[in-house]
Amino acid sequence: MERPLAGWRILVPRGGPWGDGVAAELRRRGATPVVAPMINFAPTEDPAALTEALHDLEAGRYDWLTMTSATTVDVIFSQNVTIPEATRVAAVGETTAAALQAMGYRVDLVPSGENSAMGLLAALTAREPRARRILTLRSELAKPLLTQGLIAAGHDVDSVVAYRTVGEQVSERVRQDVLDGKTNAILVTSGSVAEQVAAQFGVLPETTLVAAIGPRTQRDAEDAGLTVHLVSPEQTVTALLDAVTDVAVNGLPEPEPRAD
Repeated sequence: MERPLAGWRILVPRGGPWGDGVAAELRRRGATPVVAPMINFAPTEDPAALTEALHDLEAGRYDWLTMTSATTVDVIFSQNVTIPEATRVAAVGETTAAALQAMGYRVDLVPSGENSAMGLLAALTAREPRARRILTLRSELAKPLLTQGLIAAGHDVDSVVAYRTVGEQVSERVRQDVLDGKTNAILVTSGSVAEQVAAQFGVLPETTLVAAIGPRTQRDAEDAGLTVHLVSPEQTVTALLDAVTDVAVNGLPEPEPRAD
């Protein structure tokens, strides 16, 4: 069996089923995964608003539900929410769509282009030129770009915080391994992870590869002060691991010359 990542230690910054799945795929490719959650998810500070919104959702008062992360899927599943047949479901990208389907929910719309709030906004407004009632569930940290865009397009939107993202400290051993250059790559899977990487590790060794999942996360990582070495072309775990594997096999591409 081909093991292109043999000898690589790769930091996986999220735990739970997601982290376990990524770790299993890394082992299959020959790497040694280091699962070290750097973010965690906490309940919303306004549970009454979330409960009311989910009650209205189950009562069929929304034409659309938008889901912008797999964590939001975990929230509605933990609340035993049943989505009515008449309510359509829009997922921000393939990862969120897969999480919905894994929990037994259907998916009616996924952007064919950019997997982002703006990509979902473009897809949904193209699908629904007339005013609809829409529930957007989001993280406390998420910028309300989707909600604002839908309102500007004439839709009746309820935007509700489903969860909070909080930082989680890695162990001293993991931290020291990173600073000593024993970690070959760090997977940066969100802006929140990027902020924690920068805050907890500071200046990374030059030999440590920083791999961002998609262009949006690359921008967030660079804003946090990280040097990003590779970016997956799509916002999926498979694309990210494929990009890391390509670097392990072929090396980093030469930087393009700057125009004078």
